[in-house]
Amino acid sequence: MRHPFPFSAIVGQDEMKQAMILTAIDPGIGGVLVFGDRGTGKSTAVRALAALLPPIRAIPNCPVNAERIADCPQWAAVPPAKAEIRPTPVIDLPLGATEDRVVGALDIEKALTRGEKAFEPGLLARANRGYLYIDEVNLLEDHIVDLLLDVAQSGENVVEREGLSIRHAARFVLVGSGNPEEGELRPQLLDRFGLSVEVASPRDIEERIEVVRRRDAYETDHEGFMAHWAREDAKVRRRITAARKAMKTIETPDDTLRACAELCLALGSDGLRGELTLLKAARALAAFEKAPAVGRTHVRAVAPSALRHRLRRDPLDDAGSTSRVGRVLEDVFG
Repeated sequence: MRHPFPFSAIVGQDEMKQAMILTAIDPGIGGVLVFGDRGTGKSTAVRALAALLPPIRAIPNCPVNAERIADCPQWAAVPPAKAEIRPTPVIDLPLGATEDRVVGALDIEKALTRGEKAFEPGLLARANRGYLYIDEVNLLEDHIVDLLLDVAQSGENVVEREGLSIRHAARFVLVGSGNPEEGELRPQLLDRFGLSVEVASPRDIEERIEVVRRRDAYETDHEGFMAHWAREDAKVRRRITAARKAMKTIETPDDTLRACAELCLALGSDGLRGELTLLKAARALAAFEKAPAVGRTHVRAVAPSALRHRLRRDPLDDAGSTSRVGRVLEDVFG
């Protein structure tokens, strides 16, 4: 089985890689949306992210990856057991997935062979405590989007059908990718992503050559290539693990909170979700960089990805959202 392309071997796309790392440090940031041209490494980065994620402790055979037997749903009928170490789940939600496939449904096999009403968990159960990835998220059917919005808000999946009444935890980091030329994302779902990243094909000739060189090495000398970059991925994984532990000790000065509020106010972002996401992302970056406190430099570094998708449309300003954020950053921070 061929392993995914290593995360550390991705050339350029620094903002995308930073956003992925920040959500790995603090899942509470709320996920990542990556929009850009085809062939810019969007799906590659998401699939490579799995190798960076620290493992979780979960009860064997528990369909929702519960860490304690008490947290495993009763309907799962899982026998008592000690938690084992397993990789953080990264689950794909394909565009053609049915509602039953996503939320779960009656187990037809057991119903026909044993006459039992049993629940067959869906993708949301498998993604609990992990990542749910949607490629071409802007093409997702509206009724599936509505389901995701309900679950993302409550953190719980509720299924009422065929005489079944089932509920289980469904807390996951939502990662979506897409091409803006193929349609826009519904505002309600867009708001559920903590960070938004725009990627483009590299314009530098040397960078393009390095992309081709590494991809060719991945395909022609797979084992050697993976062995080399596995060491680099391991370094990033250790930094993510250390940053998770350091998060609780990171100080947040009032000056940094004021900077977050001033920036969001100047941009006219709706609600307070912008400030909260901005602060969480800046704190995660500070932890990753081993800084003792969240500073204005951290806020400035994460502001475009935390705020570009939260701006109101201005018919009198034809500049893109990234340019608007950059302009306001200069006004606020100098």
